[in-house]
Amino acid sequence: MSSYEPLYIDYLIYFNRDQDYFECHEVLEELWLELDRDPFYKGLLQIAVGLYHFRNSNLRGGRMMLQSSVDLLEHYPERTKGIELGELVEEVKGLVSGLAGPESQHFPYKDLTIRIWDETLTNAFQERSKELKPNIPQRRSPTRGRIYEEKMKAMQQANNFGENQN
Repeated sequence: MSSYEPLYIDYLIYFNRDQDYFECHEVLEELWLELDRDPFYKGLLQIAVGLYHFRNSNLRGGRMMLQSSVDLLEHYPERTKGIELGELVEEVKGLVSGLAGPESQHFPYKDLTIRIWDETLTNAFQERSKELKPNIPQRRSPTRGRIYEEKMKAMQQANNFGENQN
């Protein structure tokens, strides 16, 4: 049994395996609220939101979220809750710097990886990864996109057809 919160493990899986930053936000926000708005989880949440915005060309929103995450997380120990937090914070600082520069519109996007140092967390990550279905990051958004809308429309038409048959 892992000593780590299941939603934290899910966050790490969505972050590292899927680069699904929208889903990262969803699962970690739930944990953040459960744990009285713990600033550590808020900082990790903001990294995911910042990367989501950056990947979707909202450079200002990405930079603001990433900077806010650095402000929250840079005071924690280098190794916190089973991850190499100091290393992650330094990578995020690099992104913030690039997004703040005069050529920010040409600054290349890149996914980040949260390095796990704790063997217990690594084992929990691997076990949960077998159960947690992968997401396709670019198909996830608050509006769910064209594919989602088409699916919902088809389901509604099927339901209406079934009601008309009765």
